[in-house]
Amino acid sequence: MALSPKVYTWLCGLFASLGSIIFGYDLGVIAGVTPRPDFVRVMGKHWSNTNLQGLVVSIFVLGCFFGMIPVAYVADRFGRRKTIQLGAAIYMVGGALQTGAHNMSMMLAGRFFAGYGVGIMSDLAPLYQAEIAHPSIRGRLTTLQQFMLGIGAPPNGASPLGMQIIPAIPLFSFILFLPESPRWLAEHNQPDLALTTLARLHANGDTSDPFVVAQMKDIEADLARSAEIGEATWGELFTNRSVFRRVALGYILQFSVQMTGVSAIQYYSTTIFKTMGFSSTRILLFQSINSIIALIGEAACVIWIDATGRRRPMIVGNVVSGFSFVVGSILMARWPGTVDNNAAHYIFIRLFTLLMACFALKT
Repeated sequence: MALSPKVYTWLCGLFASLGSIIFGYDLGVIAGVTPRPDFVRVMGKHWSNTNLQGLVVSIFVLGCFFGMIPVAYVADRFGRRKTIQLGAAIYMVGGALQTGAHNMSMMLAGRFFAGYGVGIMSDLAPLYQAEIAHPSIRGRLTTLQQFMLGIGAPPNGASPLGMQIIPAIPLFSFILFLPESPRWLAEHNQPDLALTTLARLHANGDTSDPFVVAQMKDIEADLARSAEIGEATWGELFTNRSVFRRVALGYILQFSVQMTGVSAIQYYSTTIFKTMGFSSTRILLFQSINSIIALIGEAACVIWIDATGRRRPMIVGNVVSGFSFVVGSILMARWPGTVDNNAAHYIFIRLFTLLMACFALKT
């Protein structure tokens, strides 16, 4: 039985988002790995330096930043699929270095290269998903990235570093079996293949389907307008008022996501819960519960995003997440685990859960 076009497109987008599982795993696993005695022993005497500890955690994100820089050029030159494959290959190198690290230099290099590969994949996967998606499922398809990130995030404690390589292997091996972006094909003088790909994605191979024909005309018209306008410069990001406004909105939205405090919690949740006086068993329980709640929130976002729109979930989620983080920080400063106040400690846990749920709903 042949798959319906929307199911086929959905599966293609789902496979492309395997890189987000990797992202989620690397975000979560490091918090559980760094306190382990064998890790501390391998890292050596310098591990007592808190700045170095922070570097091991954060250099992954630095790698993500640098990995995103060449994406626009490489993806336009070689296509979306090959660039995703490149990101998976670089990530596997980083994962192997982390797994086999026997000193601090190897660990830092592994974290950086893993981040570099994730930067490529996480930047490009939503673009690929948007370019192959039917308009009626575009929101749901592009929000898969965050859902898959939640699936990848492990409860910190027993997850080995080596497991991070596993999702990258099928992504690297089979991404070229997926259809290329029709827009990229048309842009590179392959209109017939672009039309065939659109038909495969949206009409069971029927190149005369009205929607397929209309989509192809839209792509051609958009490319013609781009050619008429000419190649844009980096300076236009700041000198063109309309372009600058859109760029600023994108950066402000991304900045607001990080200012909710979620990254600090993802990296240092084990330390945070210990500060509030909870045992290792309770910590693992809380993390497992919160992971499930986050997945439910992300699944709700995937299901409802095309109905609710993009703005409202983001506004509400940012406000509630930020509020939860601020109040939680006050509780941790005023009533840490050394203070006998179970009510404050469990209110902190509730706020933590609320933060993760709202963050998941809006992303």
